[in-house]
Amino acid sequence: MGCLFAIVALITPRFILIFLWLFTNYLNTAFSSGWWGLLGFLFLPTTTIAYAVAKQELSTDAGAITAAGAVVIAVGVVIDLGLLGNGARSRRRS
Repeated sequence: MGCLFAIVALITPRFILIFLWLFTNYLNTAFSSGWWGLLGFLFLPTTTIAYAVAKQELSTDAGAITAAGAVVIAVGVVIDLGLLGNGARSRRRS
């Protein structure tokens, strides 16, 4: 059961990124190059989603990210590191 939860936790942000790419312009607005989105998809998907939302919804007219946007990005980083760190901790335990 724990492995199923881990698989779902690691795959869900990537499905959300695919959905954002296909049906919205969030990723096109956030990243000028597709390489950053691809790297985010592979390594830090929740942070990539948080950055895209912060850039689209929580930015000024000049394109600068507000304090609320920075908090959203920080939460995305913590979630990504928690997902990665939890796997390392479970490997050490066994």
